[in-house]
Amino acid sequence: MAKMEVKTSLLDNMIGVGDMVLLEPLNEDSFINNLKKRFDHSEVYTYIGSVVISINPYRSLPIYTPEKVEEYRNRNFYELSPHIFALSDEAYRSLRDQDKDQCILITGESGAGKTEASKLVMSYVAAVCGKGAEVNQVKEQLLQSNPVLEAFGNAKTVRNDNSSRFGKYMDIEFDFKGDPLGGVISNYLLEKSRVVKQPRGERNFHIFYQILSGASEDFLCKLKLERDFCRYNYLGLDSAKVNGVDDAANFRTVRNAMQIVGFMDHETQSIFEVVAAVLKLGNIEFKPESRVNGLDESKIKDKNELKEICELTGIDQSVLERAFSFRTVEAKQEKVSTTLNVAQAYYARDALAKNLYSRLFSWLVARINESIKAQSKVRKKVMGVLDIYGFEIFEDNSFEQFIINYCNEKLQQIFIELTLKEEQEEYIREGIEWTHIEYFNNAIICDLIENNQTGILAMLDEECLRPGTVTDDTFLEKLNQVCATHQHFESRMSKCSRFLNDTSLPHSCFRIQHYAGKVMYQVEGFVDKNNDLLYRDLSQAMWKASHSLIKALFPEGNPAKINLKRPPTAGSQFKASVATLMKNLQTKNPNYIRCIKPNDKKAAHVFNDALVCHQIRYLGLLENVRVRRAGYAFRQAYEPCLERYKMLCKQTWPHWRGPARAGVEVLFNELEIPEEEFSFGRSKIFIRNPRTLFKLEDLRKQRLEDLATLIEKIYRGWKCRTRFLLMKKSQIVIASWYRRYAQQKKYQKIKSSAIIVQSYIRGWKARKLLRELKHQKRCNEAATIIAAYWHGTQARRELKRLKEEARRKHAVAVIWAYWLGLKVRREYRKFFRANAGRKIYEFTLQRLMQKYFLEMKNKVPSLSPIDKNWPARPYLFLDSTHKELKRIFHLWRCKKYRDQFTDQQKLIYEEKLEASELFKDKKALYPASVGQPFQGAYLEISKNPKYKKLKDAVDEKIIIAEVVNKINRANGKATSRILLLTKNNVLLADQKSGNIKSEVPLGDVTKVSMSSQNDGFFAVHLKEGSGAAGKGDFLLSSDHLIEMATKLYRTTLSQTKQKLNIEISDEFLVQFRQDKVCVKFIQGSQKNGNIPTCKRKNNRLLEVAVP
Repeated sequence: MAKMEVKTSLLDNMIGVGDMVLLEPLNEDSFINNLKKRFDHSEVYTYIGSVVISINPYRSLPIYTPEKVEEYRNRNFYELSPHIFALSDEAYRSLRDQDKDQCILITGESGAGKTEASKLVMSYVAAVCGKGAEVNQVKEQLLQSNPVLEAFGNAKTVRNDNSSRFGKYMDIEFDFKGDPLGGVISNYLLEKSRVVKQPRGERNFHIFYQILSGASEDFLCKLKLERDFCRYNYLGLDSAKVNGVDDAANFRTVRNAMQIVGFMDHETQSIFEVVAAVLKLGNIEFKPESRVNGLDESKIKDKNELKEICELTGIDQSVLERAFSFRTVEAKQEKVSTTLNVAQAYYARDALAKNLYSRLFSWLVARINESIKAQSKVRKKVMGVLDIYGFEIFEDNSFEQFIINYCNEKLQQIFIELTLKEEQEEYIREGIEWTHIEYFNNAIICDLIENNQTGILAMLDEECLRPGTVTDDTFLEKLNQVCATHQHFESRMSKCSRFLNDTSLPHSCFRIQHYAGKVMYQVEGFVDKNNDLLYRDLSQAMWKASHSLIKALFPEGNPAKINLKRPPTAGSQFKASVATLMKNLQTKNPNYIRCIKPNDKKAAHVFNDALVCHQIRYLGLLENVRVRRAGYAFRQAYEPCLERYKMLCKQTWPHWRGPARAGVEVLFNELEIPEEEFSFGRSKIFIRNPRTLFKLEDLRKQRLEDLATLIEKIYRGWKCRTRFLLMKKSQIVIASWYRRYAQQKKYQKIKSSAIIVQSYIRGWKARKLLRELKHQKRCNEAATIIAAYWHGTQARRELKRLKEEARRKHAVAVIWAYWLGLKVRREYRKFFRANAGRKIYEFTLQRLMQKYFLEMKNKVPSLSPIDKNWPARPYLFLDSTHKELKRIFHLWRCKKYRDQFTDQQKLIYEEKLEASELFKDKKALYPASVGQPFQGAYLEISKNPKYKKLKDAVDEKIIIAEVVNKINRANGKATSRILLLTKNNVLLADQKSGNIKSEVPLGDVTKVSMSSQNDGFFAVHLKEGSGAAGKGDFLLSSDHLIEMATKLYRTTLSQTKQKLNIEISDEFLVQFRQDKVCVKFIQGSQKNGNIPTCKRKNNRLLEVAVP
């Protein structure tokens, strides 16, 4: 049987109708209900022929995985359920295999998911195209251009947290193999008014918040920014934070994407400096000031912000300040300078901010194009992706909505034209007769807007260029004169009397009947927004900036290139851009994605019928279905059609041996389908009415049930036959095994009987033989017993005789032994009485000593030298032995303890021992120093760069280094000094500079004096007449006095072989130059707590109060 796949068609297991062309009946309610039914089952994609309808689910769905990409790769468009990957794959394969340039047009209102749809298309193409290091780099650059453009061109709106505020068209260029070579991006109508003002509940562009949230403190300091959003007037504060959006993480993503795309570090820095300048422009405020001539002018309130902007941009502050206060108008050879009032100054400030940001955005797009453009000159295939704003109908519609809706009118026009063209080409290609299709042609609306003579845009440009007073009202008056008779233009002030009493249409508005419905535009702001005027003074100020990027953004500011011609208006520029876009799209094969927003709450599982209905109308989806169904609603290639429905005809089932078309003809003739319901093309069959297709599907479903029943019947018969044959075979095997078993049992029984008979006979013979042997044995045993009894009697008689003889001999021996013992005792008695006492005494002492040492073995104390425990003396005569043994044991364990010390530890303990000999019971400070280790190097001079100069000046090894206080004899105040003790010298150095103040050889130190109290004062006495004694002795104070004195004592002894005199007294003399001063230590309470203080009493007395 031929392979028949179950899920190989859009029609299999379909939820609702997957292709709206097949919807019956076709009306607005059924259209919405079908979308809602599919949406409730997480089916967010639906087809209208080759057009994909995408509904934003507002949640993550598991339908974009790599497995899904592989599932849709190289598959027919209608082969699987509707998906954006199917359209992407169809477009890519047509480009790669058929050399057809493609374009994918993504439209829909804000929040409908256009940006995400464009990302999905690009990610799919990137996944299925070629691999390789160079190709992967191109793909990565193309994909990473999205985060950069989103940061600078997207913003949070009430409808969408990541709304694109510009239109984007990207041409992705491929080589002949289908590998990407590069791309070109075009941007349309950035909403630059958002830079200076945002509606309530919306934010400015993402990049402002990302910089303030994600940049480091150092980077913000360079940009002269603060992290607080409240500091900036251009940032909407009511929605500065967005739930689920991490601006700091997004900033890092943008920085990484800019690096991947190819931005240099200095370019990135320049970009963020311009962004910071725009942000700070909003903080410039003006105040009114009257001039002498009576004219009002404006002055900047706080020039600090202006100063920081000038530092960022490299502009002379006076130049920029004048540009905000004056405006120069040039006409032929004349220049007229006028002052700006406060309102005009604010307008100039906002115009500069908008122009600066919009030009930066255009420069970004150009810079990205420079990085991602194709390098090779070979012929390229192109796939365009258009992500542009959808039709907009708000409560208040202004110039931006007018321009956007004009663009959508043009897109609808080209959509209808290309759809009809595609239908007509397919009919001609298949040889089907083409019939004229009635549809609404919106060319009349496009002409109303873009006509070069009477179009609204032409009237607006003419009004902007007209001399004299030009206002929005004069523009509306002109429209009422020129467009009054147009059937799609409505105005209450026009000559057409049918709108005079229309209260829904205000006097300051006009209404256009677009293809998507009527839209009322408020004329206020049309002229200013179309002019998009930036004063020449500001352009020239920007050109004078030393900032290279800002200077490049304002080439018209160059005085050498002054052009008195008025720059083109915003409307004319956009009209030209749209014309170029339309011309570009008409050269490519179009693919459409229509994005729909299910609700305004950005909530999952919520479907608002009214909102969806509104979008269906202005997207013209029903019109699209009608155009598609005007001829034949369904078409399919012969091979898959025959494969799907061949089971409905006996002649084609299960195999058709002829051509597929002939098989389909036989099939349709067999089913008796009316000829007017279908038509045969060259490679496809065309079905006119969806009911015919559904009838085929119903027949197929019924036939599949019948085939399933037949297959089940055949399977059950086969299963029963197989089971019967298996049971029959099993019965034969069981019977053979049973017969074998029965014969084996019979043989075993006969064999067992024979063995029993044999055993009985052998037993009888054995018992007979045993009886004979037992009789013979009893006869032999009787003879043996009689002989044994006789021999026993003879032996006992002989034994009795021998025992009697032995008793006689033993008695003689015993009597002789007793006699000899008596003789010996008589001879030894005298000797024993003389020496027995001494022997017993020595024996007793030996036993006691032995017992003493055995007990001491178990009572020996621990090996710690400080353990003073010792067992008690057991006997008085062992007193001296007990003490000597205690001394020997203590010496032994001390030696064991000392053997564990390293050389450094031995040195430390030697110093501690030296300190004990010098200060124990003499200095009150000593007990506190016992537990403190002597460290010596308290300042880490070798590691601290602060003391590098001091380290370089000292070549010797430093024994001790710490900060001491040197006492001034004049007032008793202390000065911090660094004291260094080396092998040969004592040095005092300045703590801040590290300069050596005094250097004293150890041979010149004669004595060290200190008190017996709990203080750190000590005096270093120098040898009279020595070079160091010129200024006298040193009176110092240290927190480590015991350690310092001990190390000084030991070092002096080591070098001079003489002991240093350590004098401990509460009153001693200190030599200061030629005078001797008495230093006296007293007890007293101090204000400073426990800190000793020194005070000068008179010329001869320094008094130290010790608490």
